[in-house]
Amino acid sequence: MTVGLLIITHDHIGDSLLKTAGRMLDGTPLTAKSLPVTIDADPEALLARARQLVAELDNGDGVLVFTDMYGSTPSNIAYGLMKMGSVHVVSGLNLPMLIRTLNYPALGLEALTMKAISGGKEGIFCCSTPTHVFPPC
Repeated sequence: MTVGLLIITHDHIGDSLLKTAGRMLDGTPLTAKSLPVTIDADPEALLARARQLVAELDNGDGVLVFTDMYGSTPSNIAYGLMKMGSVHVVSGLNLPMLIRTLNYPALGLEALTMKAISGGKEGIFCCSTPTHVFPPC
């Protein structure tokens, strides 16, 4: 069994990131689904759909939920899922975070959450300094 992955983002950001990661890795080693949040969507209906997706993704090892921006509607929906039990939420999704996560499909929910966070943080560089010393900028 492995952890399930749910990506909740504005519009189709999650779909695009998941598709890109799948191409880079020649597939996705974790069962993953995306839930797009449009500007006119009903948050209650989205939360109900997100709960359904968590139930589908959780095979006993829990579900890691990514959202694109802290404090936004997608993240508020994701936080509503934590009451379900084995659900961890990480906000600030970027491609390095997703790739790092998908590269460790055998990890449990706690360890995979930490890998996701480290991948997201370590994937950010300031590339504008003339000496190319990373980070800081």
